[in-house]
Amino acid sequence: MIVFTKAQKKHIDEIAEIEKECFLTPWPKSSFEKDICKNKFAVYIVAVDDKTGKVVGYGGMWHVVNEGHITNIAVSEKYRRQGIGAGIIDGFEKICEENEMIGMTLEVRRGNQKAMGLYRKKGFKISGIRPEYYNDTKEDAIIMWKYFIPEELIDNNL
Repeated sequence: MIVFTKAQKKHIDEIAEIEKECFLTPWPKSSFEKDICKNKFAVYIVAVDDKTGKVVGYGGMWHVVNEGHITNIAVSEKYRRQGIGAGIIDGFEKICEENEMIGMTLEVRRGNQKAMGLYRKKGFKISGIRPEYYNDTKEDAIIMWKYFIPEELIDNNL
Protein backbone atom coordinates (compact mmCIF):
# COMPACT_ATOMS: atom_id res chain seq x y z
CA MET A 1 0.00 0.00 0.00
CA ILE A 2 1.13 3.57 -0.69
CA VAL A 3 0.95 6.09 2.14
CA PHE A 4 0.99 9.85 1.46
CA THR A 5 2.57 12.11 4.04
CA LYS A 6 4.23 15.49 4.39
CA ALA A 7 7.90 15.31 3.38
CA GLN A 8 10.51 15.64 6.09
CA LYS A 9 14.26 16.14 6.13
CA LYS A 10 14.77 12.36 6.27
CA HIS A 11 13.11 12.01 2.83
CA ILE A 12 15.39 14.43 0.95
CA ASP A 13 17.96 11.89 -0.31
CA GLU A 14 15.23 9.68 -1.80
CA ILE A 15 13.42 12.67 -3.31
CA ALA A 16 16.66 13.79 -4.97
CA GLU A 17 17.18 10.29 -6.40
CA ILE A 18 13.67 10.20 -7.88
CA GLU A 19 14.27 13.68 -9.30
CA LYS A 20 17.40 12.43 -11.10
CA GLU A 21 15.54 9.38 -12.39
CA CYS A 22 12.60 11.37 -13.76
CA PHE A 23 13.90 14.66 -15.15
CA LEU A 24 16.30 15.60 -17.92
CA THR A 25 17.58 18.55 -15.88
CA PRO A 26 17.00 17.58 -12.23
CA TRP A 27 16.88 20.04 -9.39
CA PRO A 28 19.91 19.75 -7.09
CA LYS A 29 19.46 18.16 -3.68
CA SER A 30 20.15 21.57 -2.11
CA SER A 31 16.93 22.95 -3.63
CA PHE A 32 14.91 20.28 -1.83
CA GLU A 33 16.80 20.91 1.41
CA LYS A 34 15.99 24.60 1.18
CA ASP A 35 12.32 24.07 0.33
CA ILE A 36 11.59 21.31 2.83
CA CYS A 37 13.66 22.64 5.75
CA LYS A 38 13.55 26.43 5.35
CA ASN A 39 10.84 27.64 2.97
CA LYS A 40 7.69 28.26 5.00
CA PHE A 41 5.72 28.71 1.75
CA ALA A 42 6.67 25.27 0.37
CA VAL A 43 4.95 22.00 1.08
CA TYR A 44 6.10 18.61 -0.18
CA ILE A 45 4.19 15.37 -0.14
CA VAL A 46 5.89 12.00 -0.40
CA ALA A 47 4.38 8.68 -1.42
CA VAL A 48 5.89 5.89 0.66
CA ASP A 49 5.59 2.16 -0.02
CA ASP A 50 4.52 0.93 3.41
CA LYS A 51 6.07 -2.52 2.81
CA THR A 52 9.56 -1.21 2.16
CA GLY A 53 9.42 2.25 3.76
CA LYS A 54 10.84 3.60 0.50
CA VAL A 55 9.80 6.95 -1.01
CA VAL A 56 8.42 6.13 -4.47
CA GLY A 57 7.07 9.54 -5.47
CA TYR A 58 6.89 13.13 -4.37
CA GLY A 59 5.44 16.47 -5.23
CA GLY A 60 6.24 20.05 -4.28
CA MET A 61 3.97 23.07 -4.11
CA TRP A 62 4.53 26.69 -3.14
CA HIS A 63 1.83 28.75 -1.46
CA VAL A 64 2.00 32.01 -3.44
CA VAL A 65 -0.41 34.64 -2.09
CA ASN A 66 -3.74 32.80 -2.53
CA GLU A 67 -2.62 30.19 -5.08
CA GLY A 68 -0.85 26.86 -5.04
CA HIS A 69 1.99 26.62 -7.55
CA ILE A 70 2.97 23.00 -8.15
CA THR A 71 6.71 22.96 -8.75
CA ASN A 72 7.18 19.28 -9.46
CA ILE A 73 5.59 15.86 -9.28
CA ALA A 74 7.62 12.73 -9.90
CA VAL A 75 7.02 9.01 -9.45
CA SER A 76 9.68 6.34 -9.69
CA GLU A 77 9.25 4.46 -12.98
CA LYS A 78 8.52 1.11 -11.37
CA TYR A 79 5.58 2.64 -9.43
CA ARG A 80 3.90 4.56 -12.24
CA ARG A 81 0.30 3.99 -13.37
CA GLN A 82 -0.79 3.17 -9.80
CA GLY A 83 -2.51 6.46 -8.92
CA ILE A 84 0.42 7.93 -7.03
CA GLY A 85 0.57 11.18 -9.04
CA ALA A 86 -3.19 11.57 -8.59
CA GLY A 87 -2.82 10.96 -4.85
CA ILE A 88 -0.20 13.69 -4.59
CA ILE A 89 -2.47 16.11 -6.45
CA ASP A 90 -5.34 15.17 -4.12
CA GLY A 91 -3.10 16.01 -1.16
CA PHE A 92 -2.26 19.40 -2.65
CA GLU A 93 -5.92 20.09 -3.31
CA LYS A 94 -6.73 19.42 0.34
CA ILE A 95 -3.96 21.80 1.42
CA CYS A 96 -5.28 24.47 -0.96
CA GLU A 97 -8.80 24.12 0.40
CA GLU A 98 -7.57 24.29 4.01
CA ASN A 99 -5.72 27.51 3.17
CA GLU A 100 -8.60 28.99 1.14
CA MET A 101 -6.54 29.21 -2.05
CA ILE A 102 -8.36 30.08 -5.27
CA GLY A 103 -6.65 27.34 -7.27
CA MET A 104 -3.52 25.48 -8.28
CA THR A 105 -1.27 26.07 -11.28
CA LEU A 106 1.68 24.31 -12.89
CA GLU A 107 3.81 24.21 -16.00
CA VAL A 108 4.34 21.02 -17.97
CA ARG A 109 6.49 20.28 -21.01
CA ARG A 110 4.45 20.36 -24.21
CA GLY A 111 5.72 16.87 -25.05
CA ASN A 112 4.75 15.32 -21.71
CA GLN A 113 1.35 14.04 -22.81
CA LYS A 114 1.12 11.48 -19.99
CA ALA A 115 1.43 14.17 -17.34
CA MET A 116 -1.00 16.46 -19.16
CA GLY A 117 -3.49 13.59 -19.32
CA LEU A 118 -3.25 13.15 -15.55
CA TYR A 119 -3.65 16.88 -14.94
CA ARG A 120 -6.71 17.06 -17.22
CA LYS A 121 -8.19 14.06 -15.41
CA LYS A 122 -7.70 15.91 -12.11
CA GLY A 123 -9.53 18.99 -13.44
CA PHE A 124 -6.69 21.18 -14.74
CA LYS A 125 -7.26 23.19 -17.90
CA ILE A 126 -4.75 24.71 -20.29
CA SER A 127 -4.56 28.47 -19.81
CA GLY A 128 -1.44 29.49 -21.72
CA ILE A 129 1.98 28.72 -23.13
CA ARG A 130 5.46 29.81 -22.10
CA PRO A 131 7.46 29.60 -25.35
CA GLU A 132 10.88 27.92 -25.06
CA TYR A 133 10.51 27.82 -21.27
CA TYR A 134 12.81 24.85 -20.66
CA ASN A 135 16.47 25.85 -21.09
CA ASP A 136 17.71 22.32 -21.73
CA THR A 137 15.55 21.65 -24.82
CA LYS A 138 13.89 25.01 -25.55
CA GLU A 139 10.57 23.15 -25.29
CA ASP A 140 7.42 25.17 -24.58
CA ALA A 141 5.73 24.94 -21.21
CA ILE A 142 1.98 24.50 -21.10
CA ILE A 143 0.43 26.46 -18.23
CA MET A 144 -2.44 24.64 -16.56
CA TRP A 145 -4.86 25.76 -13.83
CA LYS A 146 -7.42 24.17 -11.59
CA TYR A 147 -9.64 26.72 -9.88
CA PHE A 148 -11.65 26.24 -6.69
CA ILE A 149 -13.80 29.33 -7.25
CA PRO A 150 -16.76 29.65 -9.64
CA GLU A 151 -15.65 30.05 -13.24
CA GLU A 152 -17.65 33.25 -13.68
CA LEU A 153 -15.36 34.93 -11.12
CA ILE A 154 -12.30 34.26 -13.28
CA ASP A 155 -11.48 37.09 -15.67
CA ASN A 156 -9.43 35.52 -18.44
CA ASN A 157 -9.03 38.90 -20.15
CA LEU A 158 -6.60 40.31 -17.58
